[in-house]
Amino acid sequence: MTRPLAGVHVVECASFVAGPTGGLTLAQLGADVVRIDPIGGGSDYLRWPVAPTGESYYWASLNKGKRSVAIDLRNPEGRELVLALATAPGRDRGILIDNAVGRPWLAHERLADRRPDMIHVRVQGYPDGRPAVDYTVNAEVGVPGITGSGDWAAPVNHVLPAWDLVTGLSVATGVLAALHRRDRAGEGAYVELALSDVALAGVANLGWLSEAADRQGERPRHGNHVYGSFGVDFACRDDARVMVVALTDGQWRALQSATGTAEVFTALEKALNADLRDEAERYRLRETIAAVLRPWFAARDLGEVGKELDAARVLWGRYRGMADLVAEHREQAHDVLADLRLPSGSPAVTARSPLRFSGERGPAGACPALGADTDSVLADVLGLTAAELGGLHDRRVIAAPENPYKEVR
Repeated sequence: MTRPLAGVHVVECASFVAGPTGGLTLAQLGADVVRIDPIGGGSDYLRWPVAPTGESYYWASLNKGKRSVAIDLRNPEGRELVLALATAPGRDRGILIDNAVGRPWLAHERLADRRPDMIHVRVQGYPDGRPAVDYTVNAEVGVPGITGSGDWAAPVNHVLPAWDLVTGLSVATGVLAALHRRDRAGEGAYVELALSDVALAGVANLGWLSEAADRQGERPRHGNHVYGSFGVDFACRDDARVMVVALTDGQWRALQSATGTAEVFTALEKALNADLRDEAERYRLRETIAAVLRPWFAARDLGEVGKELDAARVLWGRYRGMADLVAEHREQAHDVLADLRLPSGSPAVTARSPLRFSGERGPAGACPALGADTDSVLADVLGLTAAELGGLHDRRVIAAPENPYKEVR
């Protein structure tokens, strides 16, 4: 399969999650993404989780499928190389992703002076340039205050950097939109994308801010219940747990059919003057419904529960640990997952693109060693000779590929 972005060339100067996720998304669609790091690696190079060798699973997986260039970014000669790579001529070049807020040498004006049709997507914390990370903006948009049990007074954080991931996908969207406009009108673009704006837009577009304005206060916490409908977890006889959801009337009827509780709920509707076909009513009576259903799950092992729920077409999922997913991957149960080799040869688990074109995902991409492609990129894109590259090495503007990891016993 010829991947859809084959021939597009992107330079990425970004760390942590959002910017690299944007570059990864484009790389897995076929773009040639050149990631530029400082010599020795940036602040995310050894970020946890790490392998026993000290290598970062995080860095390796977010940057697979890219070419790695290591340059001394404090050196004016090194900065000139970055500017030259970012603004290199060619219809499908001149595309930069960065989060280099506060670095005048990489300002859009300098890039546009060299290439007026430059496409530059910059990730920010706040629109005014102040720093932020997912865990701080998530706190500021109110999500931890409506997460967790109603018995818990403190905010409840979660481990998934969701706003970072959404921002990364928005980076890729911004690049493609700007590239489309440049192809049509010949115009460049400077696209700024603030993590805080992504989070605010997310909670606003879900209607959560409108609800808060209407309530003049916060939504109540309700643990594992699905807000505004029926959905909650149940324990099976073998201590496995499942999440069961009934958003629609059809799903609600399927759940009653599987559990043999239709008559019970019909009687309950009459007794409480309720219509459980209405998901708002199912939410209001969620604790009562869960109490009726709980014994059915408690009397059956997971295998039996799954078989009967599937037969009735109930919407449900099993609670699993990540180790369970790894075991399933070893059995080739998930074709979106793939094996990855770190530069030391250590194994890792990563993913292909979730996008399937004509049924195909394309390769996951290999993990580069830091700086492994420096010489080849500078020669291919900028036409530097072996003698010029040698001089850059001698002056320590660029570094030879290295693997600084030391095995941890």
